[in-house]
Amino acid sequence: MRILPLIISTAITTALVVTLNTNILLPAPLGKLLSPQHGIWQNAENKNTNFSADLTFPTLRGKVEVYLDERLVPHVFAEDENDVYFVQGYLHAKFRLWQMELQTLSAAGRASEVVGKIALTHDREFRRLGMVYAAEASLKEMEADPVTKSLCDAYTAGVNAYIATLTESSLPLEYKLLGYRPENWTNLKSSIFLKYMSQNLASGEEDFEMTNAKSFFSKEDFTKLFPLQQDSLDPIIPRGTVYSKPSIPLTVPSDVDSVYFNNKAMAVTQEEKPDKDNGSNNWAVSGYKTKSGAPILCNDPHLGLNLPSLWFEMQLSTPTHNVYGVSFPGAPGIIIGYNDSCAWGVTNGGRDVRDYYEIKFKDDTRQEYWFDSAWQKTEFRYETIKVKDSATYQDTVAYTIFGPVMYDKTFSGNRTSNGRYFAVRWKAHDPSNELKAFIQLDHARNYQDYLAALKHMKTPGQNFAFASKTGEIAMRTQGEWPAKWKGQGDFIMPGTDRRYMWQGMIPFNETPFQYNPERNFVSSANQSPADSAYPYYLGRGFPIFRGITINRKLQAMTNITPQDMMALQTNNYNVFAEMAMPLFLKNIKENNLNEVEKKYFNLLKSWDYNNAPDSKGATVFWVLWDNFSHAVYDDEYKNAPKVIMRPYERDLLQGILSDSAYKFLDNIETTQKESLRDDVTLALKNSITALEKADKAERLEWAKYKATRVSHLLRLSPFSSSILPIGGGLHCINAAKTDHGPSWRMVVSLTSHTTAYGVYPGGQSGNPGSRFYDNFINKWAVGEYYTLWMMSKGEEKDKRIKWTMNFSK
Repeated sequence: MRILPLIISTAITTALVVTLNTNILLPAPLGKLLSPQHGIWQNAENKNTNFSADLTFPTLRGKVEVYLDERLVPHVFAEDENDVYFVQGYLHAKFRLWQMELQTLSAAGRASEVVGKIALTHDREFRRLGMVYAAEASLKEMEADPVTKSLCDAYTAGVNAYIATLTESSLPLEYKLLGYRPENWTNLKSSIFLKYMSQNLASGEEDFEMTNAKSFFSKEDFTKLFPLQQDSLDPIIPRGTVYSKPSIPLTVPSDVDSVYFNNKAMAVTQEEKPDKDNGSNNWAVSGYKTKSGAPILCNDPHLGLNLPSLWFEMQLSTPTHNVYGVSFPGAPGIIIGYNDSCAWGVTNGGRDVRDYYEIKFKDDTRQEYWFDSAWQKTEFRYETIKVKDSATYQDTVAYTIFGPVMYDKTFSGNRTSNGRYFAVRWKAHDPSNELKAFIQLDHARNYQDYLAALKHMKTPGQNFAFASKTGEIAMRTQGEWPAKWKGQGDFIMPGTDRRYMWQGMIPFNETPFQYNPERNFVSSANQSPADSAYPYYLGRGFPIFRGITINRKLQAMTNITPQDMMALQTNNYNVFAEMAMPLFLKNIKENNLNEVEKKYFNLLKSWDYNNAPDSKGATVFWVLWDNFSHAVYDDEYKNAPKVIMRPYERDLLQGILSDSAYKFLDNIETTQKESLRDDVTLALKNSITALEKADKAERLEWAKYKATRVSHLLRLSPFSSSILPIGGGLHCINAAKTDHGPSWRMVVSLTSHTTAYGVYPGGQSGNPGSRFYDNFINKWAVGEYYTLWMMSKGEEKDKRIKWTMNFSK
């Protein structure tokens, strides 16, 4: 139980750290919090808590039975399609209501209503990004489709049916801590949640940072620092694939070089951005490579490690479909999973679909802006931001042909723009109905159904792996992607005419894909979808190393079992280190090292390139590479703007592997000419302070140094996990970082009777006082899985069933 530690900490003084990473004093009266009748005591869940219930709701069309197993996974059986979504909404709210509301309030730019003016900058930023504007546009599209509207209406009604049962004593704990009550759910909130995922997965951009880099460095140096080609790339769709001629002819502006290289650097500071490593692994192997002769599909999406978890595991069964997997509390359907015919999993597409354009307004009123040789009328959106314990804030956001003017003289967010105006063109602003893609996947029976479903997937674009019981496997890098010319959108673009606008969307039939390939597997790990033969520009920042390891392993494997796939998902091998280490070992001047330095160098020499939890060599390599990068580049960046793009690790490695006299090895601040040997030796010497500090604190082992933990959304320590004994990390298949990593691991063997395995770092309940709050975490950390049970009718007496909920009208 975590109630007592909380009471102790709140009785002294408590600082809540909200998802915006800001601190506020506890807003709820302490006496009310400790009230035996209504306070946090009521959230302490007895281990014998009975979840069984008989419930009546007149909006239902038939009966619904929910069987909760020993892990609190609901198996929902409904006579009517809409009823299953009503009950899903009810269960999401019952176990995850506070999480659902927090995420949508934050996404909508309404966090100030709960935590006060400390969240105002965040709220203004999200409103100026157009989060609600985007959600409203998509909701119109969703509700124009009768099926989507009907299931969303049912889901919303289910959420609100649960909210109506809440009393002061039964409110989720965090409402009591923060001193507010839940609102009714709406279809718009579900749409906002989906835009929250778009912001998380499809809003990454480095336009300001790249613009600063391009204006600071010479053209020659910039090209060396940020090469477009990745020599080591093993793309999602293999090299050598022949692509058809593009149907969208792209016109490159004639002044592009002068515009890009003469754009003045702007002072910027880092804005609130999603984790750049939001990614994932997925793959499917055909029956030709498996022991059973049936395909196996695997997926582990890499997202923030939070409590409550992003995912909620469940089974949904109706006369039209039967599906199992993980859902998003806040939206209907199963997002990643399998049904009686097939399985699917996703990784993030990672392409740049958020670009900035500099706007020229006629004057400070912003009533008109210059575009296509004429003054155009500006539209305005008036944002009213309620602020707890403070005055309401009114913000006026200008909208142009590109989209909202995110940064202007009244708002620089965390990016000061020197009084310039920048509009954001974001693909998530366009009307879309991604929910329909997942609902159709839940019902899919074959490859054609999979294709039909993916036509609705617009933003965030994802790499969808697919496998079926008929033996098919496939991969599509699916989204509605802008057709770009090389380099388009990497930098701030002029917004005075349409020459720099997106010129169309890549047609569905020109999306990179594979179907039943000769190599008998498909895979993706967020690397580039295709090689340079693909006719449209794909972007720069794709990670490459996990994909190399996965494809190397799958190519060599035969007679594969689900257990082999679980071992692969939790593999800690660091192929980036495999490529970099020979450079270090060959060039470090061992004779120049003292005894302490030799101690850590010897740890490096004996390391096997596995980021195992107890590895000390992995820690030495991590610290050494960081110091090596600084040794190479810090002199070049000494007088650079405060925020500027630095080279990707892969580009530094590629630069040295291709040229041992890599230009930037020389320190321009000294009279001598430094070499690779000088820089790596200096890097090791510079690493010693950090390594000795970790050693003395008994944190030199990789798991302790990396310090992976799963934190409560409010960053409350009593409600968060301790440091976990998990290896892996950046560049490893097991991509567990400090607060980010495999958020759901799933392995599905599509034999005649499907066998599946899965685990996520959390628990089904969002209540910190429940034994189901974090009971999966330890199993996840050590690489173990639960057997996933697709319950069938007739198994109601199975010993795994612990509670039954009956819903009727």
